[in-house]
Amino acid sequence: MATAFSEFTKIVGRGPSLSRALTRSEAAEAMTLILDGQADPLALGGFLLVLRQRGEAAEELAGFVDAVRARIQVSSDTIAPDIDWPSYADKHRQQPWFVLAALLLAKFGIRVFMHGIAGESQDCAPIRPVLDALGIVAAGSLSEAQAHLQTSGFAYMGLEDLSPETEALFHLKPILGVRSVANTFARDLNPLDATLSMVGVVHTPYRPLHIEALRVLGQTKAAVFKGIGGEAQRNPYKASTVAILSGSTPDEEEWPALIDGAAFLWREEDLTPELVAKLWRGEIDHPAAEASIIATAAIALKGLDGACTQEEAMVSARALWRRHCDRPMQERALA
Repeated sequence: MATAFSEFTKIVGRGPSLSRALTRSEAAEAMTLILDGQADPLALGGFLLVLRQRGEAAEELAGFVDAVRARIQVSSDTIAPDIDWPSYADKHRQQPWFVLAALLLAKFGIRVFMHGIAGESQDCAPIRPVLDALGIVAAGSLSEAQAHLQTSGFAYMGLEDLSPETEALFHLKPILGVRSVANTFARDLNPLDATLSMVGVVHTPYRPLHIEALRVLGQTKAAVFKGIGGEAQRNPYKASTVAILSGSTPDEEEWPALIDGAAFLWREEDLTPELVAKLWRGEIDHPAAEASIIATAAIALKGLDGACTQEEAMVSARALWRRHCDRPMQERALA
């Protein structure tokens, strides 16, 4: 028996000559049916696999985001953060040093809202244990997130609390055998309408896709780059191409490597959560991680202020890290 959702499977799945991408409004309607539980499981699986095989279009991503945003109840008096920082890599093979880049910016007056999934823990380094080691409590609601932003400048919220219906789509991976479109569009949610979207991707082709989707959604400032493990985290040993959105005009910038050689192998680092907390407290030295933190923060600073140069952003980020690290040891222990 035909259902409302079958109309959308027909659009995307009728073969190479008859199928097409969904329009933004069609994608929003399809995702609304999915989130409402109105999509037959077999049809949903086919729909998601077709999108995975052919790749999503920017208008589709924008429509999916529209549907999710419509379900998120944001108060009219909510203060928008400066940076929206999605974290949706499910397997962290390296430490999530980008958390310290976000905290560094927050410490010096830039409000950062981070949201994401729990991720796998076996032989991985998900960010939630790192937040625990840092003494940071996740917000269970948007009102709590708003309070955290006002008191500390940083808030983290799990997708299961932000949009549980969307988070449920991530659990389809073991059934489908592959990731779904949720892994893609969740990075563009920016639910609190932050000034800058800071997006990390796993594969290079997703860089222009996300920039275009964000442009369609009306975002005017964004930085998208291939980061370590698919997160917005610079690898200091490699140059990075960063897609920048400033106004309505996308552009790309080349950011150079910061460290020569491969003296530090990221895939062999200690994944103990406490290691990240120790670096934040100034109890250990870790030049490669510090370079990653500074370079990641610099991209955010330049994304917020399109008038500054890469060099100026790097100088500012280094200065912030130096100010943080120059605290007396007693003060570090209390942080």
